[in-house]
Amino acid sequence: MLIAVSLVCAVLAAASNALGNVMQRRAALIVPRSDRFRIGLMWDLLRTPVWVLGIGGVILAALFQGAALATGPLAVVQPVFLLELPFTLLVAGIAFRHPMPRATWLSVGSIVVSLCLGLFAAAPGGGTLQAPVSLWTAVMTCCLGAMAVLCTLAVRRRVGPSRAACMGLAAAIGYALTAALMKASTDTLSREGIAAFFTTWQTYAFAATGVCSLFLLENALQSGPLVASQPALTLGDALVSLTLGITLYGETLRGGWWLPLQLLCLALAAAGVTRLSRNHALSGEPAGTSDTATPADHETATTNASGHAVRRLMHGNRSPAERQRTRSESKEETIDAHIPHRSPRQHS
Repeated sequence: MLIAVSLVCAVLAAASNALGNVMQRRAALIVPRSDRFRIGLMWDLLRTPVWVLGIGGVILAALFQGAALATGPLAVVQPVFLLELPFTLLVAGIAFRHPMPRATWLSVGSIVVSLCLGLFAAAPGGGTLQAPVSLWTAVMTCCLGAMAVLCTLAVRRRVGPSRAACMGLAAAIGYALTAALMKASTDTLSREGIAAFFTTWQTYAFAATGVCSLFLLENALQSGPLVASQPALTLGDALVSLTLGITLYGETLRGGWWLPLQLLCLALAAAGVTRLSRNHALSGEPAGTSDTATPADHETATTNASGHAVRRLMHGNRSPAERQRTRSESKEETIDAHIPHRSPRQHS
């Protein structure tokens, strides 16, 4: 019964987080873009109302996630967040007014089927509700160290897929660590009350890692295309959470001949996530535009468009005879440009 409650809460958390992600993505397209890793991005976002609405969705998702972790294993709750991407696509289709093609529903179906079949094959269960400090020390060191390495690799790269993937994976590790810490905190809350909840170190640790992960996510959204950052974020969160559930809480997965089925489901989910990440509804930009364009690219495009507009305006104010003469001169210049120039030595 508790597993069913946990699954329902996890699905609601994924839906709420999807709403938050769409609002944050919309805000990331509004604030000034930069090819640098900047702290001021958070200040720009705080002054954007749509981003504040997105944070409301994130807070609601955190409440549902806390309830799910309090009633179910970490290895069950976090993989359900794979549904966040289909939910995000549905919300983005409404927010950005992008129709959802039929092929997209096949990707959604592959994610849902692979998730359900994968959880059935893995059958996560068992485990404890608290972990010893020695394990926490090792896990925190590994996770924070990996996040630092990924951030270092990201800042050394220009805006593009590799940078977005590094940022997305760093955020995924942070979110998985946040969920593991939250599980310990919610257990303390349920057993010892609100006073103990605010005195345990895991409460402040998951708040800090959650804010840090949110910051990394915002930079990932501006670092490159979603097709690079979203699979790293979605799949990375699920896989790291499974690892933490087994390592920290002693949760178990079925092995033997169930393992190939689990790997197959993981591959299907990865393919579905990657296909959905290519959908233009997630980027909030029209089809055919590149999400990897840098600020300089946008400035160049704007300058070129402005130049064409000025030329059209100038030609529009000329008389028919002047426009005909201009076209003739342009044609002669074009012909002359295609005639190969010879040096005096070639003439001789």
